[in-house]
Amino acid sequence: MASQTAAPELERRTLRKVALRLLPFLGLLYFINYLDRTNIGFAKLTMSDDLDLTQTAFGLASGIFFIGYLLLEVPSNLALHRFGARRWIARIMITWGIIASALAFVPNEGVLYVLRFLLGVAEAGFFPGIILYLTFWFPRRERAKVVAWFMVAIPISTVLGAPISTAIMQTWHGLFGMAGWRVMFLMEGIPAIILAFVTWFYLTDRPQDAKWLADDERAWLAAEMDAEAAGTEQRFHFPLRRALTNGRVIGLAFVYFGIVYGLYALSFFLPTIISGFQKQFGVTYSLVQVGLITAVPYALGAIAMIIWARHGDRTNERAWHVAIPAIVGGLAIPVALYLQSPALVMVAVSVCAVGVCCALPTFWALPTSFLTGAAAAGGIALVNSIGNLAGFAAPYITGFLADLTGTQNAGMWAVGAAMVGAGVLTLILGSLPKSRRSDGP
Repeated sequence: MASQTAAPELERRTLRKVALRLLPFLGLLYFINYLDRTNIGFAKLTMSDDLDLTQTAFGLASGIFFIGYLLLEVPSNLALHRFGARRWIARIMITWGIIASALAFVPNEGVLYVLRFLLGVAEAGFFPGIILYLTFWFPRRERAKVVAWFMVAIPISTVLGAPISTAIMQTWHGLFGMAGWRVMFLMEGIPAIILAFVTWFYLTDRPQDAKWLADDERAWLAAEMDAEAAGTEQRFHFPLRRALTNGRVIGLAFVYFGIVYGLYALSFFLPTIISGFQKQFGVTYSLVQVGLITAVPYALGAIAMIIWARHGDRTNERAWHVAIPAIVGGLAIPVALYLQSPALVMVAVSVCAVGVCCALPTFWALPTSFLTGAAAAGGIALVNSIGNLAGFAAPYITGFLADLTGTQNAGMWAVGAAMVGAGVLTLILGSLPKSRRSDGP
């Protein structure tokens, strides 16, 4: 493309300015988002006794979030495409922040289910909306790296969120006469409400509206993104209806299901597994120590995520960059079950976490390589909603198998199978669909 070679200095300057403007803020929003949906894993350490939850009941409470999420994901993303990112994302954040804080006051198991379901309804559209939003601002050749910088909020939310959440639970137990896990829910829901108002004024919907770019930067970026979208549409011709029914899009959704299965099984149950070391290996951990140990695999995952995504962009190879970490991570987690020390178990768990973290951002380079416009809004949301059914399946199946067998082993074997299956399916699908000329109407 001519604009890529005519003014490389203009390109570097513009994309750097856009990255510095958008990625730290969007990463902060996702940090809060991911923490609010997964902090129930830390609450479980004491909440289960207070509410008399079985492992299966906890898994259902964790996973029912994703049923509400699934129902409204596609319409929410289409609304974002129509009304603009700053308005719609701000709306999402206010409603999820209110419901996340309300979890502090659940009196019983039934109300916990209701609020977790409503939290999913409130959050629907946030993540795929941000993925769509990034396609408005960054060329395809930059996508894996950019998505990695955004999604690094996932491991960071555990690296920072695990010790913060457990410290709140341990230190402020009794504040306002509330149990520590209730205080944690209350305090961690409030930032989303505050940041919603910041989002309304801070985000810019499209490059042509970016007054914080110089005139030449704004003109170059708007022209670059319009040309890329037009070229993609001409080559692949994926209108909205086709994007919602195409076999490749559905296949990618199941790839994402397998990766996300590993993500949420670890997110919701890793604190419980580490706490179980006390019985299994005769060690003793405080709540804060459990949080710090939980953070270790995700700290490694955050570093690996950025390095792996940069390599994917540099080589312009996508399928193997998803398949390799998914398969390696999936093979590592069952190995952890047969190791004889906490340190060795955490090594294997860390390999799994690194695999998940490396596969996630490079995955999103696959659907965004051939979907544009409303088709991208609907297709990305469909992939994310079907994929995030794993957020329901993983904690529920893991909890059910733990209650059934008395150990976490069967659940971890399921994690491994899901991740390996995702890697194999990625290789079957390949990096790109056939072009319009060879693929038919």
